[in-house]
Amino acid sequence: MESIESTSAALNDIRICDKCKHMRVKSMLSKLDKMSPGTEVKVGCKSYCGPCSRYAFVFVNGRYVTAPTEDEAIEKARKYLKI
Repeated sequence: MESIESTSAALNDIRICDKCKHMRVKSMLSKLDKMSPGTEVKVGCKSYCGPCSRYAFVFVNGRYVTAPTEDEAIEKARKYLKI
C-alpha cells in the first residue's frame, strides 16, 4: 500500500529553467525537494524567456509563479502544491 506522502508528491508537476539568470538550479532543486519531497523536478528550457529574463520562476501544476528571488518564488509556489 502506498503512503499518503508518496502519493501526494507524485501528483505535483514542478519544472524550472536551467537558463534562468535569477536563480541557481542546484540550490533551487534542494529547496523544492524540501517543499515537496519525492517529486521529480523537471529541469530545462520552458520557452518562457521574457519573464525568465527578469524574474526567478517555478512552474507548478500548470501555473507559472514569478518573483524577484528564488526564495520568494518558492514561497509563492507553495499554495499551488497538491497535498
